[in-house]
Amino acid sequence: MLGTIVNAVSIIAGSLLGLFLKKGIPERYKKTVMQALSLAIILIGIKSALKTDDLLIVIISLALGSVIGEFVGIESGLEALGRWIESRFSSESGSVAKGFVTASLVYCVGSMAIVGSFESGLTGNHQTLFAKSALDGISAIIFASSLGIGVLLSSVPVFLYQGVLTITAGLIKPFLIASVIAQMSATGGLLIAAIGINLLGIVKIRVGNMVPAIFIPLVYYLVRSFF
Repeated sequence: MLGTIVNAVSIIAGSLLGLFLKKGIPERYKKTVMQALSLAIILIGIKSALKTDDLLIVIISLALGSVIGEFVGIESGLEALGRWIESRFSSESGSVAKGFVTASLVYCVGSMAIVGSFESGLTGNHQTLFAKSALDGISAIIFASSLGIGVLLSSVPVFLYQGVLTITAGLIKPFLIASVIAQMSATGGLLIAAIGINLLGIVKIRVGNMVPAIFIPLVYYLVRSFF
């Protein structure tokens, strides 16, 4: 769990620094930097998406995962949680919910979160999560300076999500073959790219409801193994 703890702390530290700098950064600078960061997020997502040639699995995973996510209402749940937090702790309309949802998705659905958590749980190697911590801490500064305190609160779902993956890694170790991890990373990469598109304001993609797609390749391999 060390890697996950460090990751959550880095997000908190980066967010605090971003909130401290928030009023001292002119709006036009924050807007341009956010656009630059959005482009970088899209690039990171595309690179992850190219890690597998099993396009059919990725397509099926996205379609089936989206249906599951829409049925469960994951994004609506995240937004509702963000609005609840906002109503309790902030008077800034919309800022906490947007920052919470956006940052939570950015930090949770990437391939580094998945692979790093599995490595941490299986081998005790935290290097991937340490690297992710550095990246998340830096991006948290930018996010928090633009989107507010909701970014800091995203450290909680990051801790829970990566913690669960780390703890359960040992149980599913026999099924975490290279191809499955590559398919999961590729699916998560496409979702990361979608988040970047959302941040640019090009179109609103309900990325939260697509999160189950990341785990469909693993479920498919489990079912195929038993039958």
